[in-house]
Amino acid sequence: MQPAKPLIGVIDSPGEHRDALVDAIARDGLAVFAVEQVEELPEGIALVVAHSRAVPDRAWAALAERWPTLVVSADRRDEDLLKAVDVGLVDYVVDPLRHAHLLRRMIRRVVEVNRLAAEREADRQHLAELNESLETHLAMLRLDQQAGGQIQRRLLPERPQDFNGIRCDYWLAPSLYLSGDFLDIQAYSDRYTLFYFADVSGHGASSAFVTVLLKYLSNRWQSEWDGRSPEQLAPRWLAQLNRELLDTGIGKHATLFVGVIDHRRRYLHYSLGAQLPMPMLKTAQGVSVLAGEGMPVGLFPEVSYPQLGCSLPDEFSLWLCSDGILECLPGETLEARLDELTHRVESSETLDDMRQSLALGILPSDEEALADPTTGRDELPDDLTIMMVSGFRDENA
Repeated sequence: MQPAKPLIGVIDSPGEHRDALVDAIARDGLAVFAVEQVEELPEGIALVVAHSRAVPDRAWAALAERWPTLVVSADRRDEDLLKAVDVGLVDYVVDPLRHAHLLRRMIRRVVEVNRLAAEREADRQHLAELNESLETHLAMLRLDQQAGGQIQRRLLPERPQDFNGIRCDYWLAPSLYLSGDFLDIQAYSDRYTLFYFADVSGHGASSAFVTVLLKYLSNRWQSEWDGRSPEQLAPRWLAQLNRELLDTGIGKHATLFVGVIDHRRRYLHYSLGAQLPMPMLKTAQGVSVLAGEGMPVGLFPEVSYPQLGCSLPDEFSLWLCSDGILECLPGETLEARLDELTHRVESSETLDDMRQSLALGILPSDEEALADPTTGRDELPDDLTIMMVSGFRDENA
């Protein structure tokens, strides 16, 4: 289907001159509609060619506002021509029949320029509508993320907590609202305290969903444990979680540390899956990195995880950090940043000491952090979580 020809309006007094002008314009395949007065022009006019003598002085401005207009005149010194140009009309042609070829080229140029301008305006309006729709969807997504973040933070344990001489405190700061970091600590009878520290790959909704799954599974596995063979609990949990993540097929994996503190023996049974940075044990003798290594959880099938353990002194603090902390530490290499983290642990007696040393801005209260974890701090490149488990200061020997 051929596109419609642009309709050119001609305003001039009836007669041979107007007929000749119409013929000259139509020769280029343009559709022409000739009238004597402006009011007679129909809708859909692409451009108006008006003779200076045919339009009253007071009508030029209104004509220019409504249509792109070319003015023609028989004399360059025509005062009406000058008045028409002064109100902002497109251009003028003197002796249009003599310069008919020029007039047609000018018409084509003006029509094309206005067509492109109309397309740009339509595109601008379409983009404005798309942007408004995008802003609406982003606002809805932000509300969903905030609601999800509230739920996720409600799944975290209270802080701080005491379990028969074991004290736990933590700080979890997602890069936005939802986090791929998660942790939990619970007492099992008077003898054992169970805890884990997880960092799911990525961050955002999909990673946060994995932490909810982890919370559910750990509660179920703890309820099924009979309190025997605590040294086997941590590696068994990791192996089961590894199978669960692979079975979901969501392509998410995690690094984890699972620990079981035996209060009676003053002993830590643990296992880990590619934890980085490694947990650090701080005692009166200094800071040491816990031994051991293991595969990431959720990447490879049929993986076994190490059965590890170490004795705990009467006073200790165990520090666990997600890899987001490395983004906040100085140093050009990973080794340099890990060394810096060791120094920060040595000089920190409390969790707040560590938070202050990272210089992440004004620290919000717990209530503010629960409502909005981004309150009062700089934007983080990754989720950041610090967990400190300490004891046995208040436990009777």
